[in-house]
Amino acid sequence: MTLEISINNHDFVLHCTGAMYWVKKKMLLISDAHLGKVSHFRKHGAAIPGAIIHKNFIKLDEAVNHFNPESICFLGDLFHSELNNEWHLFHNWVLHTDIPIVLVAGNHDIIKPDKYHDLNIRIVSEWELDGMLLTHYPEIREGFFTLCGHIHPAVELRGAGRQYLKLPCFFQSPGQMILPAFGEFTGTYVMQPQETDLVYAIIKDAVVKIGFD
Repeated sequence: MTLEISINNHDFVLHCTGAMYWVKKKMLLISDAHLGKVSHFRKHGAAIPGAIIHKNFIKLDEAVNHFNPESICFLGDLFHSELNNEWHLFHNWVLHTDIPIVLVAGNHDIIKPDKYHDLNIRIVSEWELDGMLLTHYPEIREGFFTLCGHIHPAVELRGAGRQYLKLPCFFQSPGQMILPAFGEFTGTYVMQPQETDLVYAIIKDAVVKIGFD
């Protein structure tokens, strides 16, 4: 279900939901939840099962219950679109969870800040914390290690013949870690690992390190 790693003398735990736990800070990091996306597309006629909406909140509860964090940081694209009926689900989830939340704003976070402030959610453009840069967009910044999202990284594993498997992953390169998209209806971007990169793939209910040598 989890995999423990160390980055610049900080311990982290990678969870099969796509969440990442910062042990020292007791902070849960989640990127690209894209809440509201399913309702947005269903409203425009897409035949998407409504159960996917609730799956996102089930995953949120799973990660929170596993780690019991003291805070949650969403690394952008928390809500995909303008307000829709999923906002009410998120509103109730925040009140029920009762954990301080920070949102590092991403390109899809277009809801008026007042709606978040009403839930005591703090919004920032980025966050420098103990040598880590928490941001939505991948960035290499001198003196910091970046924790980010936006890309929805995946890795493609090829077998015999034309067989291949695409898996969401945590993608670590020198200077940054890109978290997988947390949301169930997001899509992925296949990364091309270099020798200096580390890939931690999500396989059902496990996180495993993938070797390419």
